[in-house]
Amino acid sequence: MKVRIDIDCSPDEARTFFGLPAVEPMQKAMMAEVEERLKASLETMTPEDLIKTWMPAGVEGFEKMQKMFWSSMTDKKTE
Repeated sequence: MKVRIDIDCSPDEARTFFGLPAVEPMQKAMMAEVEERLKASLETMTPEDLIKTWMPAGVEGFEKMQKMFWSSMTDKKTE
């Protein structure tokens, strides 16, 4: 036996039905704070600092990985 119930309601209506709090005002406030902090930190950084932040390993890490791949492909011993 199968029972199927379709409920057509908005997320706000479902949240109210289950007694959950409305988080939209808090979410908007938090996102505004995050945006302000991000803008403030970006204004103080140079492009070089941004690259170092976004790519902590930098090009050296990529070069090491590339060398590892090449060495694993070329160091095969033929029998």
